[in-house]
Amino acid sequence: MRERTWRPPFPLDLAAVLAPLRRGRGDPCLRRDDAGVAWLTGNTPDGPATMAVHRRADGEVRAIAWGKGAEFLLERLPTLLGAADDDSGFVAHHEAVARARRGAPGLRLGATGRVWDVLVPAVLEQKVTGYEARRSWRELCRWFGEPAPGPAPDGMRVPPTPAAILSIVDWNWHRAGVDLTRRRALVAAARVAHRLERAAVLCGAEGRLLLRKVPGIGPWTAAEVAQRAWGDPDAVSVGDFHIPVVVGHALLGRELDDAGMLAELAPYAPQRQRAVRYLEAAGFSRPRFGPRHAVRDYRAM
Repeated sequence: MRERTWRPPFPLDLAAVLAPLRRGRGDPCLRRDDAGVAWLTGNTPDGPATMAVHRRADGEVRAIAWGKGAEFLLERLPTLLGAADDDSGFVAHHEAVARARRGAPGLRLGATGRVWDVLVPAVLEQKVTGYEARRSWRELCRWFGEPAPGPAPDGMRVPPTPAAILSIVDWNWHRAGVDLTRRRALVAAARVAHRLERAAVLCGAEGRLLLRKVPGIGPWTAAEVAQRAWGDPDAVSVGDFHIPVVVGHALLGRELDDAGMLAELAPYAPQRQRAVRYLEAAGFSRPRFGPRHAVRDYRAM
């Protein structure tokens, strides 16, 4: 067990900063217990680790970590919680964005500093419903991820390693509900996973371009990884089913397609994703009467 305390020099909303890392309520790699402690697991160069993070009443953040990668996670705690995020040049060009920003003074863009762990669920979310992706994520973690080190809540697991992904046979991919296109992308990424970690060092468009060299990883997946691995403030998820609609209704009161969304967000470059995060944090979402993708069960095919 290792421990660290850190006092953020800025307002911090712990739950909002960690929210993008959580893949549904049943996420086996990120849980929040009744005491408000956030439990996270991850793979590191030193091995698997679990970290429990909570903020005290005096504003200080306390983190305890277990496992071979404990020191690695603790060392990067400030970056995970947005210490490297710089919003000094951000200007709200819409009243909705300005209002959302005022309502979320503790929102920061955090960065895990690790590509692989956020790449796997991002690939699983390609072209399927959130329900399908979260189910596949849970099952792959349960079957092929290690148990979380330390006294983590029941059922928590470490994300599957690249070696574990490469060990999965077709039948188990099928059982997990992962179609051929997504499994090919995951296998291709697993084979060069050590090289992909460099994307978090390159950052920005260069980091996203490196990720896109892997067959099956396009602009949407690269943006989803960039947002979480290095807190990319400009990586908008073009091709998303929900985000153009959310942005359109929040800013204009009507739906937008990708082209319209990018045009409306153009004044925010190079911090377009930050504007999107503010709108999401303010509760803007896709209208409930909007069309939904049908849930498919690949295990029955």
